[in-house]
Amino acid sequence: MQAFLRVFAGLVWGVLHGFDRLVFRGHLRQLTTVPGMDRFLHTNRILYKDFKTYVQQRTEQLIDASLEAARRQQRPIIYLPSSSLSKEDQALQIATRDGVQQGLIAVFKCVEPCWTFDVHRNRARKQLELQGKMGKCLFLYHYYQHPEFGALYGRVQTWFPFAMQIGLNGREWLTRQLQKEGVPYRRYDNKVTGVGDLPRAQQLLNAQLQENWPQRLEEIRRLIHPAHPDLLGRVPLAYYWSVFQSEWASDFLWHRPEDVDRVQQTLVRHAVLNFRSVEVLRFLGQKVPATGAVHGHFTGEITTTLKRRPEGVCLRHTVNGNSIKTYSGPEFLRVETTLNHPQDFKVYRTKENDPTGAPAWRQLRKGVADPAPPRHRVPGGQRPVCGRTGGSQGRDALEGVDRPAVPARAGPGPEPTEAESAGAEPAGPGGCGLVGGDPGPPIYRQRAAQPGRGGPALSPPLE
Repeated sequence: MQAFLRVFAGLVWGVLHGFDRLVFRGHLRQLTTVPGMDRFLHTNRILYKDFKTYVQQRTEQLIDASLEAARRQQRPIIYLPSSSLSKEDQALQIATRDGVQQGLIAVFKCVEPCWTFDVHRNRARKQLELQGKMGKCLFLYHYYQHPEFGALYGRVQTWFPFAMQIGLNGREWLTRQLQKEGVPYRRYDNKVTGVGDLPRAQQLLNAQLQENWPQRLEEIRRLIHPAHPDLLGRVPLAYYWSVFQSEWASDFLWHRPEDVDRVQQTLVRHAVLNFRSVEVLRFLGQKVPATGAVHGHFTGEITTTLKRRPEGVCLRHTVNGNSIKTYSGPEFLRVETTLNHPQDFKVYRTKENDPTGAPAWRQLRKGVADPAPPRHRVPGGQRPVCGRTGGSQGRDALEGVDRPAVPARAGPGPEPTEAESAGAEPAGPGGCGLVGGDPGPPIYRQRAAQPGRGGPALSPPLE
């Protein structure tokens, strides 16, 4: 980031770093294997011949408890005939139609593939056996306007082993916090493109790293799956939460909208002409030997795609499902690192079951309680560190871009100082990068009408 800001200090007035999309998954780990499920049935004294009746009763119990709030509040419960239909779009239409500002919007029912269990007769051994297999069952999707997190959704599988998924957005959460504190801001889609107190906005994003995520996810879980753990009888297991997908975004806020397109064209051209496979591997945590060539044992896939979006051009580098991309819009340029397979990254940590043991470089885990320095309880443990590292390397690799002339200031943000115009990077308060003083189904968002290219003026928070 330092190299990037040295080049564009006169054009950029601030930077916000933090989480964008976060998708969590919850599993009852002991029930994900056949031996574990077999022990569960034995403890609850369920015979194989009674298995189907037992699990159907548990499914009905789960569905009744999950839909009770929607029925009580008279919110829509809609069956979708295809899993390919956008639940996000449906939720947005209902929220707009009914004017839902807080609380449950709707519940969607949909049959989707799942991992589950069944009992079959082994003809050779002449006995019943429990087996795990891929099948289909009913899923319930709850869409909320949460009082703290903003727009989010939760999904629960209604057949054993009752897997869950929760999706939320760090920037959506930030706007709720800014409203609560009375800090004026401007929003474009899920990006904060202007804010009256940039250091405070960055502090709020940093505070997201310190959340007790298992506790917060359990709070959301109780809204979606209130029958747990009573549903499990004699084995009241707890959900193990992991990060299925995370996005770490750096939003560079510009003085003038017209400079964004001009600079983005230069950056894209530089990246396409100069970034080889080894640079992309380095950005996304892969080992690159001293020879500067692709490691001989690498068997994955490296891709670079260039697409035109409504906001502008999007350049994406991808390695084994993890990606780093950059795209622009009115008054912002975003660099976004997406992790789908964190095991490609190495972090310095102890073994899972030996917290006092000797730390070493080990694979990044998905669990939300994986410790990360300095004493942060963060999604995916040291995942934010990897996201920052990948994005920072990608930005700093642009240091070779020719520095543009600094135009006269226009738009929000402080006046650039002489040091900034010369390319220096002043220390921003609160570590905010201030210059002069960032599926399952994506989170649904409503894009406000934009008067002109630069969007509306800064406004006070919504009532």
